[in-house]
Amino acid sequence: TEMLTVFVSTAFHSLQYIITATTPGIDFPEYIVVGLVDEEQFVYYDSNIKKMIPKTEWMQKNVREDYWTSETQKQDRVQEIFKANLAILMKRFDQTDGVHTLLRRSGCNLDKNGSVTGYFQFNYDGEEFLILDLKTLTWTAAHQKALGTKLKWEAAGDPHFRKHYLDNDCVDYLRKYVEYGNSTLGRKVSPEMSLSQKDSSSPVVCHATGFFPKAVMISWQKDGEDLHKDVELRETLPNQDGTFQKRSVLTVSPEELNRHNYTCIIQHSSLEEQVVLLVSDLSGGTNLLSLSYCYSLYS
Repeated sequence: TEMLTVFVSTAFHSLQYIITATTPGIDFPEYIVVGLVDEEQFVYYDSNIKKMIPKTEWMQKNVREDYWTSETQKQDRVQEIFKANLAILMKRFDQTDGVHTLLRRSGCNLDKNGSVTGYFQFNYDGEEFLILDLKTLTWTAAHQKALGTKLKWEAAGDPHFRKHYLDNDCVDYLRKYVEYGNSTLGRKVSPEMSLSQKDSSSPVVCHATGFFPKAVMISWQKDGEDLHKDVELRETLPNQDGTFQKRSVLTVSPEELNRHNYTCIIQHSSLEEQVVLLVSDLSGGTNLLSLSYCYSLYS
């Protein structure tokens, strides 16, 4: 049966900022800003270095010094707001000490057809707190203690201001940054793929690394049928060189491994065809399977 490769990411380009404010007293910056274009980090600020800095060559080359001065001053101000909001939330949750974090994710996506989507979301101590609903132009209070903030912000017209930013400034900046980094952002790097198992009773790990862009699909099949049980799909992690890695772990008994045909399937936009790794090739003394052992379902 012919199998089609489908990639779920519909965003053609994306701009995202992640801001994290943390209570003092730990060996960690109290305020961090990470900017991402097409999931690649391009700017960074924290309360220790006290300045916004480029994280890509294309930002360093294309942006003048006054941009960095302006962005640094802006983050100095925003940091104070986050610090105050963190103190308010601790009081609201009756917390006097301990480590607490306030995180904000915001950004915009520009699809291939030119349509724009955006988002704003606040998390407190790892839990969703407030989410902007751009259809109704209201804030969704994900926690009871977020209700007061929701009502206050809506009364002040806050959702309208944020929508205007997402539809205009955010998209304008995104287009500009994509133009700056087009040669790098448009690149596609194929993953190195492997299967490994410490011993016959250990889980089987399917690993892909060194790929770009970030979107990748790793799935398992048992005798040609999709397998979801006893599968743990890990988070996609960044490598130091700007590429990504991801692994999926299959827990299965030695008896089941011998009785059935298990395969790991990897799909990525850099690959013309999906790649299939055979778990049966791990038998014998081999505990690491390289790409040379792979074949495609199209062959």
